[in-house]
Amino acid sequence: MRSNFDLRNTLIITGIAFLFFGFFNGRVHLFDWDEINFAEMAREMVVSGEYLRPQVNFKFFTEKPPMFMWMQAASMEVMGIGEYAARFPNVLAGILTLILLFHFGKKLYNVRFGWLWVLTYIGSVLPHLYFRSGIIDPWFNLFIFLGIFHLILFVWKKNNAAHIELFRSKFFYLIVAGIFTGLAMLVKGPVAYLITGLTLGVYWIFKRFKFYISPLEFIGYTVVAILTAMTWFGLITIFHGTQFVEEFTIRQWEIFSREDAGHGGFPGYHFVVLLIGVFPASIFMLRSFGKQEFKFDYLKDYKLWMLILFWVVLILFTIVRSKIVHYSSMAYFPMTFLAAMVLHDIMEGRLYFRRWMALLLMFIAFIFGATLIALPWLGKNVDLIRPLFTADPFALANLDADVPWTGWESIAGVWFILITITAIIRFYKAKFGSGVVWLFGGTAIFVFLTLSLIIKKIEMISQNAAIEFFESKADCDCYVTTENYKSYGQYFYAASQPGGHPERYNNDWLKLGAIDRDVYFVAKITGTEDLKRIEDIHLLYEKNGFTFWHRQPPDY
Repeated sequence: MRSNFDLRNTLIITGIAFLFFGFFNGRVHLFDWDEINFAEMAREMVVSGEYLRPQVNFKFFTEKPPMFMWMQAASMEVMGIGEYAARFPNVLAGILTLILLFHFGKKLYNVRFGWLWVLTYIGSVLPHLYFRSGIIDPWFNLFIFLGIFHLILFVWKKNNAAHIELFRSKFFYLIVAGIFTGLAMLVKGPVAYLITGLTLGVYWIFKRFKFYISPLEFIGYTVVAILTAMTWFGLITIFHGTQFVEEFTIRQWEIFSREDAGHGGFPGYHFVVLLIGVFPASIFMLRSFGKQEFKFDYLKDYKLWMLILFWVVLILFTIVRSKIVHYSSMAYFPMTFLAAMVLHDIMEGRLYFRRWMALLLMFIAFIFGATLIALPWLGKNVDLIRPLFTADPFALANLDADVPWTGWESIAGVWFILITITAIIRFYKAKFGSGVVWLFGGTAIFVFLTLSLIIKKIEMISQNAAIEFFESKADCDCYVTTENYKSYGQYFYAASQPGGHPERYNNDWLKLGAIDRDVYFVAKITGTEDLKRIEDIHLLYEKNGFTFWHRQPPDY
């Protein structure tokens, strides 16, 4: 009976997850840089048959290991090359993550807590959004979390933790932890080991330097992680030398030590990202910093692990000079757990729903809601906001995009404010179960509505003019490149192929040399100075801040 009940919940979660994550993912172009970058690596695997050596523009690409791109390539082999196939691996990551959170939550507490953890994850803005993307982080974070979770089980088994059933040997949990950490390294690199190691180190300090894991056991875990990662890192070194390892290491240091490619930010950047982005779970998570009572010691210990993991991620990526939203996404796991724990205690009567919680929920929901309510109106009256962009000619020209705002896009914002008010009223009436469903289930619907109604229009403003041009050259025996701005769109959407002149990678040759086929350049209106000086090039047209140029071979 109990097994059937778990199966039923698993099937329900699978259906809900696919409903939210699996629909309409191919309606919007992939976004520069990350989404198109990873999808292009996968596309080139399919086109060239080269799966060991990552490539972009059919040149060795040393910034990311290939595991996520292998998943994308497999999707493209089945579904065809396109946006949906590029994002489908994260649909699977979303389904698997929610299933695991339910079963882990059920193991730690009970079935209700399992559902609370699922709801706080799927019903928080960025955690939900990332499963509809084509970026690496959902799988990267899941593997890191699974590694840390099994390390916790290892510690509990070793110490004979009471009141929790652990049927495997401690070495099973240790080996599995190493495998998952190694898989995370295959997805994005050694930062997975760094996050795990820092978490273990801080826990060691909290335990007053008691060796809860012996040096030999830690070495064993490390060896398993390295051996797992070496299934690819070793092969690439054997067949292609040390270039990947060397250049990848340099790149990681650049990201850590300086603002990379304009991705800077203020010191509290990730504090704000997590507070706003993991809303509404972030509000309840704040209460977990205070005292709580626990029925069993292992629950208190697990809370400590999650608090440590949260602060390790937050502080680490506050130190990192490059500031990108998804860098701190590993914090979603501890944040949603801690939020679920607070909600569980509120439902059990051990904690109270406080006024400050209601005020913060309403304040942030109003910011989200008011912004989305105003957006269609501003889109129809774009002249009102033009003065805000006078210092950025490119952004100002983006506003010229012909976007079909209908006004119905405001529904998402209205919905969000209404469901937040409804949830708060339910909490005050002590109807906590329905309050949680309204708040987190409603937020999941809000994210779905926002992506369905608005994200295509945002893309039309920001990059669509360039992407449409790239797509128009997909069947053209020509070279397509960008001038004075970085993009991967010209490779993926123009469907670049291997071969061509040896100098095709040299932009000076493409602009001035004896080219062997037509060359098309895409530039922002702020970066056309060099193109204007070329005698045998002509401007095709300008659209929404982008300019499009054509150069013919000399003997044409």
